[in-house]
Amino acid sequence: MNKKVAFIDWGLTDYQESWEKQEQIFNDTIAVKTGNRNNGTELETPNYLVFVEHPHVYTLGKSGHPENLLLDEQGLIEKEATYYKINRGGDITYHGPGQIVGYPILDLDNFFTDIHLYLRTLEDAIILTLKDYGIESGRSPGFTGVWLDADTDKARKICAMGVRCSRWVTMHGFAFNVNADLNYFKNIVPCGIDDKDVTSMERELGRKLDMEEVKGKLKGHIASLFQMELF
Repeated sequence: MNKKVAFIDWGLTDYQESWEKQEQIFNDTIAVKTGNRNNGTELETPNYLVFVEHPHVYTLGKSGHPENLLLDEQGLIEKEATYYKINRGGDITYHGPGQIVGYPILDLDNFFTDIHLYLRTLEDAIILTLKDYGIESGRSPGFTGVWLDADTDKARKICAMGVRCSRWVTMHGFAFNVNADLNYFKNIVPCGIDDKDVTSMERELGRKLDMEEVKGKLKGHIASLFQMELF
């Protein structure tokens, strides 16, 4: 039986506001699990799949290197971008309009308790979505995320990933470049990788994509692969 998962689209939302909302859901879910353990109860934990777009923002993961942001404070102001050090894994990345940011806030006890399988399943959903548009993609050995021409000198990343997981509850997630302004990636060393390019669906196909259409296809693949029933 497919697990019920609440789907929410926050639209264009400030990064700080989204982070606080995520943290609230994440902490509430962990509180249910802790209560079940302490009280011998079996209350069901909620599960969420959140899509959002952010105004221009750079985020640095807990294992990241601040020097991978190539802008100073004045540079951030000129680019109308913000910068946050956050509690996900990974290094620095960019979020902005035209990018689907996905925040699955799931209790993996409801699915499978394997963080590597979790990441690979998210990658598979992106790979299948790209295939719907005739774009062949895959993985790059040693790196997370989704890549085009991964094993060549033309390797370019189209989706970055960075997650946090505690007591098998997840937060943060992926950033999928659909119509994103790729110039913003020139201001960082994306994910700490300085010898590979970044791309988007728009760049690969030579046209802007319908964001709602892409979201719909991606939602369908995530639901199918995780055996979810989105509502």
